[in-house]
Amino acid sequence: MRDDVHFYEPARGHGLAHDPFNAIIAPRPIGWISSRGPDGALNLAPYSFFNAFNYRPPIVGFASVGDKDTVRNLREAGEFGWNLATRALAEAMNMTSAAVAADVDEFALAGLTPAPSRVISVPRVTETPVSFECRVSQIVQLQTAGGARVETWMVFGEVVGVHIDQRLLRDGIYDTAAGDPILRGGGPADYFTIDAAHRFRMHRPQ
Repeated sequence: MRDDVHFYEPARGHGLAHDPFNAIIAPRPIGWISSRGPDGALNLAPYSFFNAFNYRPPIVGFASVGDKDTVRNLREAGEFGWNLATRALAEAMNMTSAAVAADVDEFALAGLTPAPSRVISVPRVTETPVSFECRVSQIVQLQTAGGARVETWMVFGEVVGVHIDQRLLRDGIYDTAAGDPILRGGGPADYFTIDAAHRFRMHRPQ
């Protein structure tokens, strides 16, 4: 084995100051998920294990390490909102990651305004330029290669409504950089932004 390669088996520990896994699979979009509890209490929480998984119908998904309030709300209500976390909303997004009681409204905690959705009953974040209305399609508990259950739940949702600020549409094309999204990196506190200067284009071969 090369001396300049750090190798480890995750089950035996990484031997580093901080687990590199999240830093390698990065940067990742943030699943800023709005939901409503059975008692009507609003919940808003960010998940760094988030992405898109299908075009038609559009399906997004996020993983919750632990059976948290959001997952319990989604099992009950069957719907949720996704809200784009932008640089301007970074501090507010971070506030919604606080470990608080289930009856605490994170919208109010972070000084955000709930906006009515068009298709689902769960509100979205007024201040964000982009949000999705989603209906839960699957909730799957993860398991190891050996079949042991892991205390992590993967939630998939079909996007049934999309809200986009008109300023982010240029000739009918969504301008990703103009949305100024923040992306989760590695380490205990690393985030990244993107800008048009780092964009390059590459078409698939015909």
